[in-house]
Amino acid sequence: MDTSLLDKAIHFAVDAHQGAERRGKGFPYILHPLEAAAIVATMTADQRLLAAAVLHDVVEDTDATIEQIRRAFGDDIAQLVAEESHPKGLGWRESRKHILDHLRVASRESQIVALGDKLSNMRAIARDHRALGSQLWQRFGAPNGAADYAWYYRSLAAALVPLADTEAYQEFARLVQEIFPD
Repeated sequence: MDTSLLDKAIHFAVDAHQGAERRGKGFPYILHPLEAAAIVATMTADQRLLAAAVLHDVVEDTDATIEQIRRAFGDDIAQLVAEESHPKGLGWRESRKHILDHLRVASRESQIVALGDKLSNMRAIARDHRALGSQLWQRFGAPNGAADYAWYYRSLAAALVPLADTEAYQEFARLVQEIFPD
């Protein structure tokens, strides 16, 4: 198996995220994109999608640019990373609405990369919710706390339903229902 593209993406992401900590978690940030890639690997062996999953936060959370991604990894991966990045200059809800609008019409490939990220996030939220209960929402930047996150994650589950045939989606939907019951 040729993993040179994924290997290169891992090195790029490790360098870009060097020294960063996952929000209040006490562990290196790079573990989140690596988990996202591991989740994507349950749905596909496509090295481009695995590389995009590893790189999905570098433009949003580091000094790396989409142009650097394009030069290093090509147009396809740069596009997938750009589609997963939160747009700059928008408020919390507007940014999430933009992501949801995109995911509703996105390619299956883009949805797979997004699900890797969102399931990794949802796993962390579920762990923290079990430990902290409603105090968890004070950690995040959503104006209306749990209500905003319930709206967002339920909407993500609806937008990603084309992936309902995957175990990753089924886990995601189950966790969303557990944390944000109807």
